[in-house]
Amino acid sequence: MREQPGLTLVWSGETLPRLRDWLARAPRVHHPHLVVLDLQVDRGLAVEPDDVGALVDGGIRVLVVSALASPDLVRRVLRQGVGGVVGKRDPESSLVAAIDAVLAGEAWVTPELASVIAGDPDRPALSDQEERALVLYASGLTMEAVAQTLNVRPDTAKKYIGRVKAKYASRGVPVRTKLDLHTVARRDGYLS
Repeated sequence: MREQPGLTLVWSGETLPRLRDWLARAPRVHHPHLVVLDLQVDRGLAVEPDDVGALVDGGIRVLVVSALASPDLVRRVLRQGVGGVVGKRDPESSLVAAIDAVLAGEAWVTPELASVIAGDPDRPALSDQEERALVLYASGLTMEAVAQTLNVRPDTAKKYIGRVKAKYASRGVPVRTKLDLHTVARRDGYLS
């Protein structure tokens, strides 16, 4: 990748353990705001999802570069809270756009990534109406507006959202608030 204005490379290395070692020694002021992480699966598992989660928990945003050769690994890493995934064959402009988006706190979801997420066996199976209600409500509409858009009564829209919450809870993902719904809708590819 060519040098990009506003971006400074602070470290480059081969493995996540080496990055962890460097982070342990480097002054906090030199820690990156973003780690671009290559999921190399052709030479064996290069990344442990829990290690990625530790980076995210430590306040470092993570963008994954992957050939999507291991959809299960991509899904496991996504569950750790990474900002998005860029395909290895995507143009450089897509990588730069993804970096900008993730640094801005936005999720980066491509159609290819959405298909990986959609194939996630841990993602609850929603009916068409539940999915529509989730997208509308998680996008910021009121329950009344969701009902109007779906052409149903408000209590029916509320039941759809209740079923969505119950299905996520059954998968071990508690969603109680509208913000929780927004978070899972973005993570699971319902919102771009």
